[in-house]
Amino acid sequence: MSSRLAKGGRLIDRGAMRDFTFNGKRMKGMKGDTLASALLANDQVMMGRSFKYHRPRGVVASGAEEPNALMGIGTDGHFEPNQRATTQELFEGLTAESQNHWPSLEFDVGAVNAKLSRFFPAGFYYKTFLWPRSFWEKVYEPIVRQAAGLGRAPKDRDADTYEHLYTFADVLVIGGGVAGLTAALEAGRAGAKVLVLEQTAHWGGRAPVDGGEIGGVSAEEHIAALITELDGLPNVTLRLRCMGAGVYDHGYILGYERLTDHIADKSGPRHRLWRIRAAQVITATGAIERPLSFAGNDLPGVMLASAVRDYVVNFGVAPGDRVAVVTNNDDAYRTAFAMKEAGLDVAVILDAREAGGGALAIAAREAGIRVEPGRAVAKVLGGKRVTGVEICAQAGSGSTIETIPCDVVAMSGGWSPVVHLWSHCGGKLYWDTEHAMFRPDPEKAPTSHDGRAFVRCAGNANGEMLLSQVLKDAAAQGHAAALAAGFEGTPSGLPEVSEVAEIPLAPVWIMPAGASYDKRSKAWLDFQNDVKVSDIQLAAQEGYESVEHAKRYTTLGMATDQGKLSNINGLAILSDSLNEAIPQVGTTTFRPPYTPISMGAIAGQGRGETFQPLRRTPLHAWHEAHGVQWEPVGHWRRPYAFPQAGESTHEAVNREITTVREKVGLLDASTLGKIVVKGPDAGKFLDMLYTNMMSTLKPGRCRYGLMCNENGFLIDDGVVARIDENTFLCHTTTGGADTIHAHMEEWLQTEWWDMQVHVFNVTEQYGQIGVVGPLARQLLELLGTAEISKDELPFLGWADRLVGGIPCRLYRISFSGELSYELRVPAGQTLALWEALMEAGKALGVAPYGTEALHVLRAEKGFIMIGDETDGTVTPQDLNLHWAVSKKKEDFLGKRGQLRSHLSSPDRWKLVGLETLDGTVLEDGAYILDAGQNDRGQRNMQGRITSSYYSPTLGRGIAMALLKHGPDRMGETVQVTKLGAEPVAAKVVDPVFYDKDGEKQDV
Repeated sequence: MSSRLAKGGRLIDRGAMRDFTFNGKRMKGMKGDTLASALLANDQVMMGRSFKYHRPRGVVASGAEEPNALMGIGTDGHFEPNQRATTQELFEGLTAESQNHWPSLEFDVGAVNAKLSRFFPAGFYYKTFLWPRSFWEKVYEPIVRQAAGLGRAPKDRDADTYEHLYTFADVLVIGGGVAGLTAALEAGRAGAKVLVLEQTAHWGGRAPVDGGEIGGVSAEEHIAALITELDGLPNVTLRLRCMGAGVYDHGYILGYERLTDHIADKSGPRHRLWRIRAAQVITATGAIERPLSFAGNDLPGVMLASAVRDYVVNFGVAPGDRVAVVTNNDDAYRTAFAMKEAGLDVAVILDAREAGGGALAIAAREAGIRVEPGRAVAKVLGGKRVTGVEICAQAGSGSTIETIPCDVVAMSGGWSPVVHLWSHCGGKLYWDTEHAMFRPDPEKAPTSHDGRAFVRCAGNANGEMLLSQVLKDAAAQGHAAALAAGFEGTPSGLPEVSEVAEIPLAPVWIMPAGASYDKRSKAWLDFQNDVKVSDIQLAAQEGYESVEHAKRYTTLGMATDQGKLSNINGLAILSDSLNEAIPQVGTTTFRPPYTPISMGAIAGQGRGETFQPLRRTPLHAWHEAHGVQWEPVGHWRRPYAFPQAGESTHEAVNREITTVREKVGLLDASTLGKIVVKGPDAGKFLDMLYTNMMSTLKPGRCRYGLMCNENGFLIDDGVVARIDENTFLCHTTTGGADTIHAHMEEWLQTEWWDMQVHVFNVTEQYGQIGVVGPLARQLLELLGTAEISKDELPFLGWADRLVGGIPCRLYRISFSGELSYELRVPAGQTLALWEALMEAGKALGVAPYGTEALHVLRAEKGFIMIGDETDGTVTPQDLNLHWAVSKKKEDFLGKRGQLRSHLSSPDRWKLVGLETLDGTVLEDGAYILDAGQNDRGQRNMQGRITSSYYSPTLGRGIAMALLKHGPDRMGETVQVTKLGAEPVAAKVVDPVFYDKDGEKQDV
């Protein structure tokens, strides 16, 4: 049984007990425990069930690579599933529950899957649910959905908070083991600004557990001295519980810091996501011990050898009373020594190498430990925990030689450097045959913007396994990183290291070497997803020769640990099945994050009201005070209408339209995008962005322009004003301001980087007020605005004027078809200008109007609206805007797309107007029916309604539509769908319903 040892445990405080619950059962642990060590101390060996077969699972590792001991931690709004018991620190009142079982961990109905495993081989889901086809919706899909997912999804709103922070470093060191600290000190002494991230709560990594002397003192004492010196350097920052999650282009790194996961007080931010820029990155992330593949290697009590000694040395916990060690390398012998020193029984060391181990093996025999070279595990005995092992010859097929009672099996198949971060940004690997591992290739390192390497590995992560080699390599990498970052330091002398020499391991990918199918079908590679050796062999047999294909076919490495324990073993089995060398088969792709990070950390403060911050115009409060009805437009709130007492919304909209047509109305147009484009190449740049010519525009003049994507489809429209020779102001739609600004920047930065142009989004720096209607000029003149006649400020011109003593820029542009001035003013003066206009306009019957009136006004004039007449598949030509597409320009974005046969087809739907024969209003989005049916028995369509309104000006319903051959069909009657009723008859008319010649706006 597993238990707490009477002494030992370098990380725990025996005087500080901690109460916690597991599956509703109260247990006790100690300060410094992880949840896994505390469970083992309470003899809770089984901690979960596997995903596919629901086999009993116990803890197998002691760190972030753990695939089995996944827990739901917390309650209510603090609950989160799939947390590793091996990395979850114990605190008072912690609540944990195991996963993937029903009704209980001990008795799981899903365990019947294990009995039926022969029917669920690799890829069975690709073959099982194909027939009968009618079963999918009612039978198969409900079963699959019920079985899908790992852990219980939280039901309550997340009660925790999260934050994002930014920082910069000359040298970022990821990993706080002896290699990371040595490299950091070397770079820090050179004067570089150094940041060190360590994902656990303790410095030093494996060195304090594995032993060895450094400079005449223990590894633990040496690490304490390193920390003391690093703490004393003002240019070095140390962060515990902070993982390097991902490495990206240009020295951009994500750090994931856990702030309150280890304490009961959850009042502060739970997680912090660091966005880091570093000139150089050193990944000192260590190495992960590989399991061995033998029958029953998944039973609770079978653990990595390094994990067994971690629990003994760090936490004073015995994973069992009697251990059998099985290995192909010398390192596992240290576990036998640790168990022996703790007063526990070591039943046997099974060394798969025919010649056995080196000096450590000799020391084991001298300590009275039985060592069996050339031997292997034929089978692990037990059900919900280990009861013994059957041993056999490694070179044989698995015939049992002897049965040895034990309650824990410590396995070691060698070590794999943690190369994930190195690989995230393109670092390449090579296969080290002697050590049977993939190592970083320093000749093919990730490169930054200047083509120089910016990531380097140190210590175990670089494939160096002996302590002396680790320190030498780490010091060299720290010095090189500082030098690459611009700091010339003097390399420090290395302390002497006392260590035991080791002989090379023997690659063992399956145990025994000639294992029968019965044993291979019980030898597990991916413990969480229940992938066996036989599954990989079956995948190869069925033609899945690519490692990526085999991964997806078998789900190898697709669990929450992303194959940290399983991938190399699975890759080796695949290469053997294909009779190819491991390097030729290759590796799967390493993707960030290194281990899962919380969704809350990704969102940061962006939740609730701050998820999509409400954008308010400078007039927002005035609108609120005057009975506005709001409409969401992108992130903005715009006035929809201003109903007066006793007035419906529809009546208010009609009144506002009539006011604009007959008197004067005010529109808050502040949300319209305002993007300044400035530089010697500004005109050239805009000629490429817009379909028409902008470089010929004269200062003081405006021009309507269309913007398309590279496929030729219309994405935005607006008026461009030329301010001076090198400066333009581009108006965009409200919803398009940010996206069009990003669109401009993308093309500037990636394609036209040599253009001398700067782009600025000044939308929120200015307010904009539309003064619209036949009395608009009169209203401005009441406020003393001079020189705004037709001749002094003509249509599509602009000028700077004083309005009520406030400096404004007046644009003579119109989206209503009426005389109109748009007044741009600094945001802080918008309210004063608006109130002055409202006060002066009382005698003229002035009234504010909202977006619905705006839409009706523009539809009466046949003006298009982005998002109504366009949907991402519409071209300017479809909207009869040929006149706005230059035939003189050699090129612009979308020109080649518009020349494609489909976009230039005469059968495309074109813009028309529609009037119902009975004067009613058509439904938005309705279809225009055509004769006949399609191959699914549905009525054919020949067009759709893009906008539809009631026009008080015309006293009837009007609509704009896209219709096949539309402009050639004026006067025809078409049938338009209506939900729940018979089709409505409508007449095809010109889309300009009001003032076709534009006389009213050019006065």
